[in-house]
Amino acid sequence: MTFTPTDYNAYDFANRRHIGPSPSEMEEMLRVVGVSSLDQLIDETVPASIRQESPLDWAPLAEHELLARLREVAAKNRVMVSLIGQGYYGTVTPPAIQRNILENPAWYTAYTPYQPEIAQGRLEALLNYQTMVADLTGLPIANASLLDEATAAAEAMTMAQRAAKSKARAFFVDADCHPQTIAVIRTRAEPLGITVIVDHPDRLQPAEVFGALFQYPGTYGLVRDFTAEIAALHDARAVAVVATDLLALCLLKEPGAMGADIAVGSAQRFGVPMGYGGPHAAFMSCRDELKRAMPGRLVGVSVDVRGNKAYRLALQTREQHIRREKATSNVCTAQALLAVMASFYAVFHGPKGLRHIAERVHLNTVRLAQALKDAGARVSPDAFFDTITVEVGVGQAGILAAARHRGINLRKVGRDRVGISLDETTDAGVIARVLDAFGIPDAAPAQVGLGFPEPMLRQTDYLTHPVFHMNRAESEMMRYMRRLSDRDLALDRAMIPLGSCTMKLNAAAEMMPITWPEFATLHPFAPVDQAAGYHEAIRDLAARLCRITGYDAMSMQPNSGAQGEYAGLLTILAWHRARGEAQRDICLIPVSAHGTNPASAHMAGMKVVVVKSAPNGDVDLDDFRDKAAEAGDRLAACMITYPSTHGVFEETVREVCRITHDHGGQVYIDGANMNAMVGLVQPGAIGGDVSHLNLHKTFAIPHGGGGPGMGPIGVKAHLAPYLPGHPEVSGPLTGGDSAAAHEGPVSAAPYGSASILLISWAYCLMMGGEGLTQATRVAILNANYIAARLKGAYEVLFMGNRGRVAHECILDTRPFAEVGVTVDDIAKRLIDNGFHAPTMSWPVAGTLMVEPTESETKAEIDRFITALLAIRDEIRAVETGEISAADSPLRHAPHTVEDLVAGWDRKYPREQGCFPPGAFRVDKYWPPVGRADNAWGDRNLVCICPPVESYAG
Repeated sequence: MTFTPTDYNAYDFANRRHIGPSPSEMEEMLRVVGVSSLDQLIDETVPASIRQESPLDWAPLAEHELLARLREVAAKNRVMVSLIGQGYYGTVTPPAIQRNILENPAWYTAYTPYQPEIAQGRLEALLNYQTMVADLTGLPIANASLLDEATAAAEAMTMAQRAAKSKARAFFVDADCHPQTIAVIRTRAEPLGITVIVDHPDRLQPAEVFGALFQYPGTYGLVRDFTAEIAALHDARAVAVVATDLLALCLLKEPGAMGADIAVGSAQRFGVPMGYGGPHAAFMSCRDELKRAMPGRLVGVSVDVRGNKAYRLALQTREQHIRREKATSNVCTAQALLAVMASFYAVFHGPKGLRHIAERVHLNTVRLAQALKDAGARVSPDAFFDTITVEVGVGQAGILAAARHRGINLRKVGRDRVGISLDETTDAGVIARVLDAFGIPDAAPAQVGLGFPEPMLRQTDYLTHPVFHMNRAESEMMRYMRRLSDRDLALDRAMIPLGSCTMKLNAAAEMMPITWPEFATLHPFAPVDQAAGYHEAIRDLAARLCRITGYDAMSMQPNSGAQGEYAGLLTILAWHRARGEAQRDICLIPVSAHGTNPASAHMAGMKVVVVKSAPNGDVDLDDFRDKAAEAGDRLAACMITYPSTHGVFEETVREVCRITHDHGGQVYIDGANMNAMVGLVQPGAIGGDVSHLNLHKTFAIPHGGGGPGMGPIGVKAHLAPYLPGHPEVSGPLTGGDSAAAHEGPVSAAPYGSASILLISWAYCLMMGGEGLTQATRVAILNANYIAARLKGAYEVLFMGNRGRVAHECILDTRPFAEVGVTVDDIAKRLIDNGFHAPTMSWPVAGTLMVEPTESETKAEIDRFITALLAIRDEIRAVETGEISAADSPLRHAPHTVEDLVAGWDRKYPREQGCFPPGAFRVDKYWPPVGRADNAWGDRNLVCICPPVESYAG
């Protein structure tokens, strides 16, 4: 017998680990779709006129090869003790939180909790976060996180403008704010016509502004009471915002006690590593009267159908998907995973533990300041928490170098001062090395007093809720985290078939490096030569993304897709201004566009003109042509999504681009559906000038229960000089390189949430060019397989000219409303089958948009199809009069264990209700609550942990 080697490659990550269906399963699926090959399907789906000419051709790495490469790159980063401060601090991530939250797919693969019944665990963790923020800031309402401190401050500025009764058009910013915060506020203010006044608070003229932002403690350390300034603002009908530090507030008088209206900041130092800039949960809290003006997500407490407590997202009508160009913000991605980490840090330590950490940090700072003063140094300010500034004159460079020689980064302040910010990780050895850099023998006094006036001490209790007073034995903490994760449905349990959200595999090998110290502990403003590994990774990722998209330059700064949209539009406007065409301010946006598109255009100062859709879902070319002509020399841009939000490759995309360019505008192609294009179509080659990429969709960064995300933008060469810059780096940052700065930053850190860029880089390296292309092809196959299998049961609303969908399909459930069955009923019934619902009522009300991605196996897709067909049978029973919609399992869904064991008087069998086709029997997922009552929750708004009495029952 002759030996024949196997053609199976065990190390082929793309085809054996990432892509779900096996080659033989694909053959079966192709037969159902009605084509002879995958090539034929792609030819029938993607117009030949837009197909890219050259393939993606880099070779893939196996998982073990990737990890070796990452170790090699990580070694090029230099891990130092960074006492730079400026909003970023060393912190200790409790191992229990690192292992059970940050490294746990039950937490990091979950989606935004829009379906509350299957998100009760993370909603409770986020409610804990809101309670923590509300307590520490002394303001009653807090949201479930924003992107970073700087963008939270910019959001607070626009929120203040909406809320203020003052008619002034200027906003005051404390000169003691972090430089990156001031820069992001300037970026946000300019297109909105807001004048930013940066000055010392003593020179504030309340009557001239609609609001003011104070930093507390200040960027250079100053702790001062802003009660008088806030009262003066209120007398002038203006709004007071305080940017603050949660750890400092464990010791210092809280903003609410000063009369502040809004508080913002970062929760990073509550156990979240610096990660060269992110991701970190930003916080915002406010007075109760301002809650409807607050951007972002708000977790509230409601009840389910049995009257049991049920958490859900509250006041969602504020969000951009509802309000579009009238939205309060374009916030889409939050930082949910990091907010969960910070909330568990507070639960883990409790108020006494947090107070201890705050006291330790503060008293170490007092010891250091006293030792410096005893040696004759001039130290300021007189009142501080954890940051001091030392006058060093011409010796600045020498002291900074001496500190670096001792493994410590200090902050360069002006030309003659050095800033030092201590943190949770600072010990006596670090203090000794700092003093040694100043040429002072370690003589830090053992006993010291407060470093700020005693009236500034906090007088109120915080974290009084029982959840922050649990037994903090690790066994109890671990079990609490497990209990919460068990209440949720994430990708580690089942397929999440959300249209336009691309919930694909987040491979373990891609996730591993983000917690390595070489990547996790770097300060974003550390000297560039200490981050050589990061810059190598960022440059290489940018180069590959440029090859994938057909663009010439890539900015990695935007830390969400919506931020990418905003940054891209600002880049377009800057280019127009540079060419003397500042009058261009109209943006054409199809009615089917993502809700963030019109919201982003509005934030950029543009006038949104809505373009109709044709009956087949395409952009109405005649309407587009007419509106472009009507805009004339005011046309700045159009924003289109490709393939369209209807899940179709429109044949007319080049014509849309040509019309826009003929009228002098630029084309923004939303990259939300890039998972249908990688390796097949380059947006930059079909007429696009700018695109953002949702790395948390197409490029494998996990959604983390609602964030983190990254939304870098690719641009053609003529726009590259106008990409976002940053005050800490010279110029726009195009993949690790810099040039002459033209535009301000949109995020707090130069590369946004830099640490998670490693995930997308690892994904591109392991997939290889051919693997990325095959992933796109299989994503299209999986969607067409679902459409074919469901034919006759559900109408697929939009299809291309040859009867194909792209990577997602829209199921029309509107006809069922005639017999009383709603899209909500179908979504909740899918929970009984063990599935997250597809995207509901978008882009067409009353429909379901399904995106299976390439990662799902045929078995899981078939299970989903079985569930939908069984649901269709239940709808048919309503249609034929066998049972009413009100009495059917559809209306009673989802079914809980309580339904299973309670008395049964329903008009359908218990087994049908609780164990429908498609559901696992042994491993069945049971939602912890029945259908949540959203209206009750909005009428009885509670956004912090309910009081103890509510647990009495």
